[in-house]
Amino acid sequence: MPQPRALRWKIAALTAAACCAVATVIGLLVHQSTQDHGQRAGRDRAVTQLHAAEQEYARTGERPAAADLMTRDEVPAPLARDLAGLGRSGEYALWYDEKPPNWYWMWAAVSVGDKVLVVRTDMSAEVRGLQLLDRSIVKAVLAALAVVVPLAALATEPINRRLRHGARTARKIADGDLDARIGHPGRARDEITEMSTAMDVMAAALQQRLESERRFTADVAHELRTPLMGLVTAAGLLPEHDEAADLVRTEVRTLRGLTEDLLEISRLDAGVEQARLDEVPLGELVTDVVRRLGGVDDVCVRGTDVVRTDPRRVERVVTNLVTNAQRHGAAPVQVTVTGTRIAVRDHGPGFPADLLAHGPQRFRTEAAERGRGHGLGLTIALGQAAVLGARLTFANAPDGGAIATLDLCRYPTGEPTDKPPVS
Repeated sequence: MPQPRALRWKIAALTAAACCAVATVIGLLVHQSTQDHGQRAGRDRAVTQLHAAEQEYARTGERPAAADLMTRDEVPAPLARDLAGLGRSGEYALWYDEKPPNWYWMWAAVSVGDKVLVVRTDMSAEVRGLQLLDRSIVKAVLAALAVVVPLAALATEPINRRLRHGARTARKIADGDLDARIGHPGRARDEITEMSTAMDVMAAALQQRLESERRFTADVAHELRTPLMGLVTAAGLLPEHDEAADLVRTEVRTLRGLTEDLLEISRLDAGVEQARLDEVPLGELVTDVVRRLGGVDDVCVRGTDVVRTDPRRVERVVTNLVTNAQRHGAAPVQVTVTGTRIAVRDHGPGFPADLLAHGPQRFRTEAAERGRGHGLGLTIALGQAAVLGARLTFANAPDGGAIATLDLCRYPTGEPTDKPPVS
């Protein structure tokens, strides 16, 4: 179905408007020129006719058959005014009458003594010719538009195709395909080519920076592992039931968890993670995970299926979602399993607007009321859901609280092929 706001139709409409404007100007000029030519021809005929009538009247003293002999009071007012303005006798007065009852008549008059000799010339032939010319111009313009508009739409199709290709490539890059490029080999250097080249350069620079960030994150996390293991060992040697030692052990555990999270994110970003699928009773799996975590007020399992998925990654996602609800939300925390869907809800302030619009960002918790944190838990959950080929969504409940929903897909046999979008 044609899109009226599409560029091709806008260009076609602009072309049609330009054609109409040019045709209007040319038509007006031709109309005026033809009209002036017709009136000059009518005046010439009237003057010739009047001159012949004047000569015949001078020779015979009687009214010629092709003319009228009137008193000055009988002469039409416009013609009488022109006669009164003539400086000397023998000059002609002309008047073109376009109003009823004398439609399209050219009048000519000359004074002969105390009388006025008047002739009339019918101009209807010239008027009909002018009207026919106007209709011909309109028909020609309509015919030209019938040809020009489709040609303009067809001529812009290559431009539209290139723009659509650029839009598709931009969407691929936004979806994570950083190797996608527009590219226009062999095309002429125009504005679209320049824009495409600039977008390709931008995508290459973005890809390089993201790869550098991934390598940096992986290298930092990897390099931290060695001294961190020494810290863990040293913290284990500290005396029990000592406040300072307990504080050191707590911070070391936090640092170790952060390092492991960074390593996991770097693996997810690199795309090296692969799901190991198995037949899993989803309700039992989630119930066991929640029981081991503790702190969940309500677990509801109904109509669950046996799902072919990676149980370790599902456990990781559920753990992160429940931990986020407990840490940043408020009681009661509820977990609901329905079919292949897992929903985790808290009754806190809800997710911030930026997270709902753009998804979780690492090292950003967005809102103070959601508590403090590194922002890695939801990021990891999102990455693991993508590996599973699942859909993880975030929303706020109408009556308050945050809801995170994991929708698992059913794969009867084999590995998943097409992963649904993750939002």
